[in-house]
Amino acid sequence: MLRRHIPAAALAVLALAGCSSSPASSAAASAETNLQPAGHAAAASDGSIPTGPGPQARYTVQEQPAPGTCHYRYTPAKEPLPDPACTPGAVSPAVTQSNLTQTICRPSGYTKGIRPPVAVTGPEKIANAASYGDKDSLHDAEYDHLVSLELGGDPNDPRNLWVEPPSPGHTPGGGPNNPKDQVETKLHTAICSGQVQLRDAQQAIATDWTTALSKLHIK
Repeated sequence: MLRRHIPAAALAVLALAGCSSSPASSAAASAETNLQPAGHAAAASDGSIPTGPGPQARYTVQEQPAPGTCHYRYTPAKEPLPDPACTPGAVSPAVTQSNLTQTICRPSGYTKGIRPPVAVTGPEKIANAASYGDKDSLHDAEYDHLVSLELGGDPNDPRNLWVEPPSPGHTPGGGPNNPKDQVETKLHTAICSGQVQLRDAQQAIATDWTTALSKLHIK
């Protein structure tokens, strides 16, 4: 989730690119923006989801794939899916099946304390839109974790973030329209209730968020 000169018209996008919060890890990092190499990085040969660095004490802007090298896919219902060569998903090593009650399932909440700030996700969102050749208004798109934070996704690994176009039926100029959020909520409930295993839910949503619930027999 490259920092470049951002035109004034694009600054409004930053407010929609993420939520500011206080990162929760003790990992040390530079206060300056540090561009990390990204590029195309597909899932492992065995089909497993890559593991990212996890929550950081200080996040830095992550380099995105080169402009125009990623391509959206669409389901028959015209729901958007990311390019698996660019966005295979990435999970956090801080969340495991054995520590769910201390992480994503804890009553006090988990995701707010590990979200990268807008100062990081804003430039990433603009660069990622270029990666996907998305020239539409970013006001209507969400910079989305493919494996969401509430499912143990990595907070700022570029393999886990993509500019998700709005779903069918959205109102232009009305902001993101993302039914994937409802899928994430149901998967989170199923994980925390013991209905499904963490890795199964992560794999299902990384493969195709539109079929994740049916694949895991969740209503």
